[in-house]
Amino acid sequence: MNDYLEKEIIRLVNNYETPRRISFSGKYPAFKKQIVFLHCLFKSIQYFFDPRIKLKRSNNFFNYILASHQAVLRRAYGNSDLVLQENKIINLKKAIEKINGVVVGPGKVFSFWNTIGSPADKNGYVSGRFFINGKVEEETGGGLCQLSTFLFWMFLHIPAKILERHNHSIDDFPGSGNNLPFRCGAAVLYNSVDLKIRNDHKYPIQLKLWVTENDLNGQIVSLGEMPGKINIVEDNHCFIKTGDKIYQYSEIYREIINNSGLIKKERTATNFTQVLYKVTDGFIKENNFEYYDFSSMPDC
Repeated sequence: MNDYLEKEIIRLVNNYETPRRISFSGKYPAFKKQIVFLHCLFKSIQYFFDPRIKLKRSNNFFNYILASHQAVLRRAYGNSDLVLQENKIINLKKAIEKINGVVVGPGKVFSFWNTIGSPADKNGYVSGRFFINGKVEEETGGGLCQLSTFLFWMFLHIPAKILERHNHSIDDFPGSGNNLPFRCGAAVLYNSVDLKIRNDHKYPIQLKLWVTENDLNGQIVSLGEMPGKINIVEDNHCFIKTGDKIYQYSEIYREIINNSGLIKKERTATNFTQVLYKVTDGFIKENNFEYYDFSSMPDC
């Protein structure tokens, strides 16, 4: 492990275990509902006055496919309730009604929550599986993280700037993030934790999404072709032990390639997640993972 990576991991561990900044709702839990309401209201006002995210929808789809993806809808997550899996699909379909056909012009910004709106029961959403504060809970609108993750993966493969993306704070089952390679999850929480991208393609892009019996399907289409090819690669993936806690770290890079070869490599995301499942020596060896014990380091 090089000095840069060691310092970065120590910084992330310290921030995770002893955060310098505690949210208002964390300081004043009795006023959590009011604080969350005001925060969501502030974000809504921001979105209302931001001309970049005022997007249109069209049922006429563009011809050039820039990116496409397919993901299984039903997955086994430990002892998770099967009813919540079916409810998740209901929530996905409701959100897709808002997203399908959305056109993002050059320089315009797609916001997950500004496009979908509130995932409340009055809008047709039901209870689903939901991660919050390191725990798995039931929440109205739960399961939409599969859709934000799905979109994030496709956005990585087109000329787009990732303006906001958050990785999940926990990984609770081995392989639970493998619906997409390289730990490319994108957590969302209405209306504060968002997924936002800016279209850097010289043509408008359009989102095309649909659900079959078993799969979530999607494409990003445009009026013009890609200027080259984009590969997504991972680097510095490792597990870190500190006392009785295990964390997982990785860096996600985008390689931009044309006929002359690699023209640019840029980091698009850093993942740092607490692992809740048991990480055994056999698991590490079987998957050839890097593993570091930071328990004795004074800064951790």
